[in-house]
Amino acid sequence: MGKHINRFVYLVLALVLASMACSGASLAGATDTPEPSATNTPAPTRTARPTFTPRPTITPDVAATARFDAFYTTLEDFKEKGYVTTTEGEAVDLPPFKEEWAQLGWFRLWPSEIEISDFVFSAHFAWSTAHPTPELSGCGFGFGLQENGDYYVVFLDKSRVLFGMKRGSNVYNVGKTRGVGRFDYGNPAEADFVLAVKGQSAYVFVDGEMSEYTLSMDQPSAGQFGFTLLSGTNKDYGTRCEMTDIIIWTPE
Repeated sequence: MGKHINRFVYLVLALVLASMACSGASLAGATDTPEPSATNTPAPTRTARPTFTPRPTITPDVAATARFDAFYTTLEDFKEKGYVTTTEGEAVDLPPFKEEWAQLGWFRLWPSEIEISDFVFSAHFAWSTAHPTPELSGCGFGFGLQENGDYYVVFLDKSRVLFGMKRGSNVYNVGKTRGVGRFDYGNPAEADFVLAVKGQSAYVFVDGEMSEYTLSMDQPSAGQFGFTLLSGTNKDYGTRCEMTDIIIWTPE
């Protein structure tokens, strides 16, 4: 599947409603735009690396081993707190993602070919915007991509988590159950980002701070996943997003 481009509109009224609304509350009248012409940069193909063994017996990658050990420590903590049901599963090490995009208020999704249901996604985000701007922008992750083009999307902006549900030509706000989901990053910015999905619950961790969201009962979270980028300006390179140390885990 190719890249997807959508408008993300987040009005002041939506911010007020987000604290009260249940899953599926409308953000605003966002609409799709036609797929870009052949002059646009082709969407990259994201290919997963083979499953990484934390303690290989031949030529160990010390940094990768330490990173996976830390991930499994986090996974054990998640099980104790009920964010996952088991620590048994498969962890896949993904190659870094780096893209930039200059179209104010629009985001792009680069889908993978990997299908997931319940999962934990972990990565280090680094993002910047070409010019100082109060507009929303940042790195993100999409999941539950359906054949009809519907999916969920989560962005980390310099000041907040944006959790949306694309359905048809609209993007709706996903209701926050608990947590703050507000931050104060500069430009450029960096943060450790973790997203755990279990059934209809999604848990977002930004530098260890958790916020929980309730997914729609009538839109599945199982499906393809992809990387996303929300642009905050039309100038120069727009917004740049780089993800490293990417791990995605699925239970057995």
